[in-house]
Amino acid sequence: MMTELLQVSKWNPEPEIISRAAEVIRSGGLAAFPTETVYGLGADALNPEAVGKIYAAKGRPSDNPLILHISSIEQAASLVHTNAEAERLMRIFWPGPLTLVLPARENIPLRTRGGLDTAAVRMPDNPIALALIAASGTPIAAPSANISGRPSPTDALTVYHDMNGRIDIILDGGSVDVGIESTVIDVTDPQKILMLRPGGMSRELIEDSLNMRLELPGTISIKRSPGTRYKHYAPNIPVIIWKKDNDFPDININSAGYIGIAEPAYRIGKSIIFHDTANYAHGLFAGFRKLEAEGVSCIVAEWPESSSGLGEGLRDRISRAAGG
Repeated sequence: MMTELLQVSKWNPEPEIISRAAEVIRSGGLAAFPTETVYGLGADALNPEAVGKIYAAKGRPSDNPLILHISSIEQAASLVHTNAEAERLMRIFWPGPLTLVLPARENIPLRTRGGLDTAAVRMPDNPIALALIAASGTPIAAPSANISGRPSPTDALTVYHDMNGRIDIILDGGSVDVGIESTVIDVTDPQKILMLRPGGMSRELIEDSLNMRLELPGTISIKRSPGTRYKHYAPNIPVIIWKKDNDFPDININSAGYIGIAEPAYRIGKSIIFHDTANYAHGLFAGFRKLEAEGVSCIVAEWPESSSGLGEGLRDRISRAAGG
């Protein structure tokens, strides 16, 4: 398979390029595209054979559900059974990096939802993504566009590195805005809303809008979200977590890499320093891949001091990259 890589204007997506990618989706193929969080690997969510190609291209476990990307709030009602709290969240936060898990309607194939009776839906905040979904005329199932378990791609060339020859087309809309995946919450019981996966939408914003606390999931409900059961987001070298007030890890600092906000007391062989938590989240996955490509023996990742805002999602990604 020859993979096309086409540049697209983020704010004024060229209709002919969007039409080309939409035809790929409608014909059962795979198209990678930017969202505000990371690049997604898309297929027709209602076509089980097309969805199967996503799992094959990524090497993804078949029980790991996919997120359905939609282009309008009205489209959600054709896919899941909504409730008042879910509809309130949709009106406030969509388009945006928030995924809602709700009871699935029968038209969603079991393969798309990982065999579950629930489905995860979201409306991405990216003009290219929205144009592609609308032109395709179907919800698009889209996990991150990378080999399963690897750091998620935040630019098109990273997608090409992982997916060239595995998928039909990549829409290059430049670097993404957020850098980590969407927050996933379970709204199946509006009296007990669960935080399944922290991410690009802060817990505080969601809780303030609901006037209630998000609760922790159990072992069954956690399976309703992707990115929660397997080692994820990891380079092919060890990731070691360092908390700023603790002793620095006992490693060979000349061959190691470092990524974080605080300058360590030691001069590390290769370092990537960010100004704040938002920049750290935006550059985490690209930083992992850059350090790996530079041949470091391991990566020391600073543990974010705060769990508020993007800090909670950033902690989650670093923890999972380090093996949990």
